Amino acid sequence: MFQKFQEKWKVGPAQLFIILLTFALGGTLTGMIGRRIMNLIPVDGIVWVIIYIMVMTLIWPLMVIVVSIPMGQFVFFRNYLARIADRFTRKQNNLPVSPNLNSPSTLVPSSTEKSSPVNLAIFASGTGTNARKIMEHFANHPYIKVALVISNKPAAGVLDVAKDFGIPTFLIEKEEFFRGHSYIPLFREIGIDFIVLAGFLWKIPPALVAAYPSRMINIHPALLPKYGGKGMYGRFVHEAVIAAGEKESGITIHFVDEQYDHGSTIYQATCPVEAGDTPDSLAGKIHLLEHEHFPRVVEEAILSQLVKNH
Repeated sequence: MFQKFQEKWKVGPAQLFIILLTFALGGTLTGMIGRRIMNLIPVDGIVWVIIYIMVMTLIWPLMVIVVSIPMGQFVFFRNYLARIADRFTRKQNNLPVSPNLNSPSTLVPSSTEKSSPVNLAIFASGTGTNARKIMEHFANHPYIKVALVISNKPAAGVLDVAKDFGIPTFLIEKEEFFRGHSYIPLFREIGIDFIVLAGFLWKIPPALVAAYPSRMINIHPALLPKYGGKGMYGRFVHEAVIAAGEKESGITIHFVDEQYDHGSTIYQATCPVEAGDTPDSLAGKIHLLEHEHFPRVVEEAILSQLVKNH
């Protein structure tokens, strides 16, 4: 049964557990608040039952959304409730309901089916393990395509990964990136719609941030706002987390703004920091979280943005 939910919602085991826990806590809060409200309504019998059902139906979505925020599942439940509303609306209007309504791709407006896919550019400076997971995730996606891989290092392993997938690559030059037009005319000519930073070590210049508002996503190997900022990447982050005696670390996926590791958070996932952990062992745990969550969260963020702009 749990495997079916994972496939249906496109989530890993850890996220599935959090989702089910959010459902349970949301249901509990709904029951508590519903009973308090009903105690204030002086009716009984069948009228009480009807009003109770209406109250619970109205409260439940709100409670689930409220609980989903601290649980880090707001994007999932926002999309989940949107799909329920879409299904209900279609039934009410005798419209066909897609058999894949629980797939995030169904959130894309129908007009998208006839248009070109969303073009995604990946910026990376290293070996490209996260970039590879993203390329795999979108390899056969109906609406999103990795159209370009960009690096600031000629020997970066991510360039070879891109070649394996047949994706064009591009090397950026520092002077042009920071003091010129940040390659914005090129990106527009290619038709880049979204940018994902997957281990890209240069700070993004203000012009490029302004060109892609809420359309540029980064992943950081710690629980921001802790352990972010200039110089905090890779091993340096894990060393700082262990030196501070933290009991947990994790990942933060966020939109990019003009400051290091500062844009609004989209999603966080945690892992324990155990006695005896080294920067290398902690890095291994972080990589597992990155590979499990990053491609899915990028997909959900892009599709949510498409719905918002439709």
